[in-house]
Amino acid sequence: MLAAACVADTRPNIVLIVADDIGFSDFGAFGGEIETPNIDALAAAGVRYSNFHAAASCAPTRAMLLTGIDSHLAGVGSMPELMPLSHRGKPGYGGVLDERVTTLAEMLKAAGYRTMVAGKWHLGHDTRNLPPARGFDHSVIQADSGSDHFEMRPYLPMQAEVFWYEDGERMTSLPADFYSSRHFVDKTISYLAQAEDRGESRAPFFAYVAFQANHIPIQAPASFIDAYRGRYTEGWARVQEDRQARIRALGLFEEGASFAAGPTQTAWDALAPEEQYFEARRMQAYAGMATSMDHEIGRLRRHLEETGALANTVFILLSDNGAAANEPYRSDYARRWLEKHYHREVESLGEKGSWVAAGSRWGRVANTPFSDFKFFAGEGGVRVPLVIAGAGVESQGAIYHEFTHITDITPTILELAGVEPTPPSAPKFSISGVSLADSLRGNTQAPRSPDDSVGYEFSGNSALFRGDYKLKRNMPPLGNNRWQLFNIRLDPGETTDLREREPALFQSMLADYEAYVQRAGVLPMPADYEMPRQVALNALLFVYLPRYLPAVTAALVLLVVAYAVWRRRRRS
Repeated sequence: MLAAACVADTRPNIVLIVADDIGFSDFGAFGGEIETPNIDALAAAGVRYSNFHAAASCAPTRAMLLTGIDSHLAGVGSMPELMPLSHRGKPGYGGVLDERVTTLAEMLKAAGYRTMVAGKWHLGHDTRNLPPARGFDHSVIQADSGSDHFEMRPYLPMQAEVFWYEDGERMTSLPADFYSSRHFVDKTISYLAQAEDRGESRAPFFAYVAFQANHIPIQAPASFIDAYRGRYTEGWARVQEDRQARIRALGLFEEGASFAAGPTQTAWDALAPEEQYFEARRMQAYAGMATSMDHEIGRLRRHLEETGALANTVFILLSDNGAAANEPYRSDYARRWLEKHYHREVESLGEKGSWVAAGSRWGRVANTPFSDFKFFAGEGGVRVPLVIAGAGVESQGAIYHEFTHITDITPTILELAGVEPTPPSAPKFSISGVSLADSLRGNTQAPRSPDDSVGYEFSGNSALFRGDYKLKRNMPPLGNNRWQLFNIRLDPGETTDLREREPALFQSMLADYEAYVQRAGVLPMPADYEMPRQVALNALLFVYLPRYLPAVTAALVLLVVAYAVWRRRRRS
């Protein structure tokens, strides 16, 4: 590999784009009906990866994306919002990036790249874990798991406030016309323009654009939502059937591959007309939000074209996990809070001040053709779209079918940039991903040997990948904590459990998973763990109690003093 200094003027710019909670088949290039012309254009000019896996939740994915190592080793074995009390503070469960890992931005910056991030961070908001301390020259970030897309306020009761930072300083307000996707691209363009004004634009740049679309609450400018009025009235099943047909026509999977079943048309037909209308409107909002993000990606590409940087820029675009299929309004606790802070008027659904999720049925449609969804270990939770296009990508319009992983992004970018990885402080912090650069040159071989395995765990939901095979275990309520075995090349929908047919393979892969647990420091989940209950408890103990305890304590002291004075006066 050439030394960075020798190729300083010709190394490519890198634009790393991360969508939030976008399902595998939401983009047009992956079979979706949502209008995403700019993303589809990138796919047509580059390589689509149909067997790419991330974590089933945002923070672990982001930790692996920026380091190339397993999320537990990177310090983000789980999210603080969901973590059982017995895990908090244990090695691998800090909920923030471990200080001993080196980020992709730090390595690129040391090699002469200009570095910037705009978007969702979710890797800690103490000084040592904000972007300036992790290799970014410029940054504007939403530091939490999410927030409102139009205003500086929380989106669920697990947060009392939201944390925004620019260049390491906490922000106290947002622009009057703020919308998350637009703002993140505005800031990225601004950072690029500042370099041009200072005459620094000859150095290559690394721009990390981490959209909050399509994370709850589903929100977008009204014009994007209104463009979908009248759509999705045919119901969940028919939309999914159309997606399945397009997926097969695109050749994203083996001919005859088994797809997971989805919501039924019978369930749709059983809804009252006003319920069908609401369901159609929520998916119109979801589609509008994705199209709005696509519009902003197009705006960034046009800026690069106008400034002459586009021809030497590589785009890497992915989703952080599969689409969500939860419905917070089903929780009495969450519903009371949402009804106090947001409205759910159907005609303005998805606009400023409203709150809606994709819901349990549309969320499953977004993950077509897979089972499961965000948080869980099925393919719908962990298999996501990936596109790489731009400078040096020779296989235009190609589809790469081999297993790839989120830890592969860092070594891929380093190879494209001609940068050697920084030696780790300890062997366990070495990059475990492999470069995908050969796949951009037309090499269709698997990047790993058939015997190599990749382990995964999040909140007890676990998997192990080896070649075409996958072990999967989900905890209740979606699973029964029992391991299953699937061939995910022939059966990406995970419809046929091979555990009994392939006992030797099953035991061998189970042994590999146990070795992964020891290597990564994965902790067992408490037997009585329930995610919704844990979220509520963590919010009470670590968000609301510290916030209001001083005031409550002061009030109690005043009451005690007042009572003592009253008693004394009464005795006298």
